[in-house]
Amino acid sequence: MERRRRSANEVEGDREARSIALALGRVVRDARRRRRLTQAQLGAAVGLRRSRISEIEGGLATGTPLVVWVRLGMVLQRPLAMAFSRDLEPALPADAGHLAGQELVLRMARRTGRLGQVELPTRPDDPALSVDVCLRDDTNRTLILNEIWNRFDDFGRAARSTDRKIAESHEVAVGIGGERPYRVAACWLLVDSGPNRALVARYPEVLAARFPGSSRAWVQALTEGGPVPNEPGLAWIDLRANRLVPMRRRTAADRG
Repeated sequence: MERRRRSANEVEGDREARSIALALGRVVRDARRRRRLTQAQLGAAVGLRRSRISEIEGGLATGTPLVVWVRLGMVLQRPLAMAFSRDLEPALPADAGHLAGQELVLRMARRTGRLGQVELPTRPDDPALSVDVCLRDDTNRTLILNEIWNRFDDFGRAARSTDRKIAESHEVAVGIGGERPYRVAACWLLVDSGPNRALVARYPEVLAARFPGSSRAWVQALTEGGPVPNEPGLAWIDLRANRLVPMRRRTAADRG
């Protein structure tokens, strides 16, 4: 019968296990000697033969059960401390959730034939004032401003910021529009979370007045390339399912 070839992870894991067993064995040997115990005495205290203690001290203990190491630590008054090291993978950036939202919107833009730009500065002298994702729809001559919100610290300030970006984007639209400037449309995408749903449920009239555009129409426009609504809109962005979801509000203002 042909032997299965061991994977690279198995080979590396065995090598690391031997290194750890050798280091632990030395600790056991040194601690035993400091306490003036023979290998036979230590073995009797933990339920092992003297020969097995000799193997452990020699680093031949990769198959030794965890409970044996724990017993040895207790007898030698060197309690075993075990933990996995820190993740070897690079840490995710602090704005990983925001980046995931931008990635999703850009993928949708590519499928619908639109050009996408991340962090578009609407005021060149201050690049910090930028649109999360700006989509350029050349077919319908429209600039689509998408603002992605993980959470709100100040809703009013966020709304005023979007108004400013819309006003400043009209200058960008004139620059690329020639004789017939592009129009500017805007949509907020709220990360689907408990706090954000609570916000929507608590202030439905405020949101309906601020975002009268059809949520369903906005989702269709962004995901399928349909007509872009004239009025500002609001929709959920579900980062777990990688999709946009229309927002159902309880007021008559939202017909989406």
